[in-house]
Amino acid sequence: MTSIQKIKVTGLFLFLSFSCLAQEEITLYPGSVPNAKDVPNEEVKTPSQVVSKVSQPTLSVFLPPKEKATGAAVIICPGGGYGVLVIKREGYDVADAFTKQGIAAFVLKYRLPSEKTMIDPSIGPLQDAQQAIKTIRQRAKEWNVDPQKIGIMGFSAGGHLAATAGTHFTQSVLPATDGISVRPDFMILVYPVISFMEGIGHKGSGANLLGKSASAEQIKLYSNELQVTASTPPAFITHAGDDTVVPVSNSLIFYEALKKNNIPSELHIYSKGEHGYLKVPAFDEWFGRCLHWMATAGFVK
Repeated sequence: MTSIQKIKVTGLFLFLSFSCLAQEEITLYPGSVPNAKDVPNEEVKTPSQVVSKVSQPTLSVFLPPKEKATGAAVIICPGGGYGVLVIKREGYDVADAFTKQGIAAFVLKYRLPSEKTMIDPSIGPLQDAQQAIKTIRQRAKEWNVDPQKIGIMGFSAGGHLAATAGTHFTQSVLPATDGISVRPDFMILVYPVISFMEGIGHKGSGANLLGKSASAEQIKLYSNELQVTASTPPAFITHAGDDTVVPVSNSLIFYEALKKNNIPSELHIYSKGEHGYLKVPAFDEWFGRCLHWMATAGFVK
C-alpha cells in the first residue's frame, strides 16, 4: 500500500512515494528460542518479500500516532501453507492499513515447521503466536495498547495458526507465560485453513505442520472446528465460495462451531475471489467489513 506525500519547496511541489515501514522489528524471544535446534539461520526472502526457511521469529511493530490510537491491536500471521510466508501482501501491507485506522499492528514472522530447525515442528508456530500475544500484553503500556483488545489475524495457513491460537490457549506451549494470558481477544480469519480432516482440510498445510504420517489424534487436535468451546474468542471470517485451494467449507464449519457455542462472530462469503483475493473482492471491500465488525463488537470506537 503506497501513500503519496506532497511537500512544497520554494514554490515547487515535490511528490514523494513511500510505503509505511515498521517502526521496529524485534526478536520474538528475549533469550533462546524454545523448541529450537542449534543450526545456522538459512532464511530466504525473495524480491517480492516471500520468506522461507524461517527459524528466527520476529515481530514487526506498526503503531499509529498516539493521538489517533484506539487501543486495539492486531497480530498478523501471513499465509503460505506453513511452507513460506507471504509477508508483504498478507503482512506489512495490511498492518499499514490498520495503523491508518488507529489500530496497532504487529506482523509475526513465525517459524516454519521443520525437523531440521525444531525439536517438535508441530508446536513451533503456535509457540510463536502465543509469545507474540504475551509480548504485546507485557509491553501494552509502552505501545499504547489496551491489553484486553489484542486480536490475532491470519490468512490461509496463517488463518489456521490464528484459529489455533484462539482455540488452544488453555494449554500454553511456551516454557513459561509469567502469569500472562495467551488468549487472543478476537480472531480475524481470511480464507483460512481450519481443518485437517479428510475431505475438508488443506493437505499441504497439514503435512507441513504435522508431517505426512500424522496420527488421527494429531489431525483432530489441529482441526480447530473440533476445539471450539464457550471460551473461544469471537471471530470475523471471510472466504470465497469459488476457492479451489482451501475449500470454503473450512470457514463454514468453524462459524457453525462458534455459533453452536454462542460465540458472537461474523461470516462473509463472496461468490468470487478464489484463494488470495487477488482480483476480487477489493481490499477496501472486505477490510471495510472487518473494521465495521471490530467497531460493532466493541474493539474500536
